[in-house]
Amino acid sequence: MPFRPDHIVHFPTLAGIRPPRVTRVIAWLIAIGIGAVAAILFFVPWVQTSPGAGQVAALDPQDRVQAVTALVPGRVERWYVQDGDRVRRGDPIARIVDNDPNLLARLAAERAQVVAEIAAAEQAMAVAQIDVGRSAQLLAEGLAARRDYEASQIKVADHRAKLAEARAKLTRVDVTLNRQSVQTVRAPRDGRIQSINAAAGATLVAAGDILAMIAPETPVRIVELMVDGRDIAVIRPGRPVRLAFEGWPAIQFSGWPSVAQGMFDGRVRSIDPSAQATGLFRVLVEPMPGKPAWPDADFVRLGGKVRGWIQMETVSVGYELWRQLNDFPLEFRRPADDAKGPAPDPVVKVKK
Repeated sequence: MPFRPDHIVHFPTLAGIRPPRVTRVIAWLIAIGIGAVAAILFFVPWVQTSPGAGQVAALDPQDRVQAVTALVPGRVERWYVQDGDRVRRGDPIARIVDNDPNLLARLAAERAQVVAEIAAAEQAMAVAQIDVGRSAQLLAEGLAARRDYEASQIKVADHRAKLAEARAKLTRVDVTLNRQSVQTVRAPRDGRIQSINAAAGATLVAAGDILAMIAPETPVRIVELMVDGRDIAVIRPGRPVRLAFEGWPAIQFSGWPSVAQGMFDGRVRSIDPSAQATGLFRVLVEPMPGKPAWPDADFVRLGGKVRGWIQMETVSVGYELWRQLNDFPLEFRRPADDAKGPAPDPVVKVKK
């Protein structure tokens, strides 16, 4: 007679060792969970990424924060701008006066004196040249000695040297006068005054001292990411990058970029050939063509912090976990090499 479930009441020992329903449900859940985890590990794709932190920078050196320096030594007499003011190229920033208020007048008087010396030297040299011609004629007629003719030539050379010295002195005076006359410091480019060295207004300044800092308002921005040296060997220009800017809300899943929110796209522009003092390598990231533009410069300013993930190869979740646990480098595949196939054995030429 076949065994039916209601017959188990006649076997109390068998009924006692039968597992409860809750235990069977938990066992089924564990088995299904193990199968699901195994399927995820082997079949779900994962995008490997190389993370890095950095900041927003300007690509053009002229778009970076610049120091406006004093052109001549002296004292700041007047400021034309304040912190935060917008300036155009050539707008005055500060006026510097020399410690000696009569310096320009004395330089002008010195220049007039040098000009008079040049005129006198030119006239004297012209007369000396006439004497040379007269002495040459008298020497040809036998009415003058050769010594007199040579003495007149020496006088011409002497006056020529004095004229050259006077002209060089005039050049030096003009250079000094021009430098002292350019006492108004002007903005080298369009931008905004970031800070002013207020101490310069009460103390003496030398040529080259910083008076103010000017920052451009519409720079061409890039991102500087600092990447670990273990990953830098497999990173190449053109690799896509996902960026999260400071102050901009974002949710990032590095392995599944399609579900990330608030992220922006970029691509690797260049990689520094040598490491920084911290041992990290600087990677420059530019905007990705054809993708949404980065936030406006009013929201993402120069110097703002950025988190970035350089996207590499696509592998399975299980392989990525195994790589992370063993601290292995990123997977690297070169499509060009794969298309070419294995490289042929090198041919060794033997010299006869």
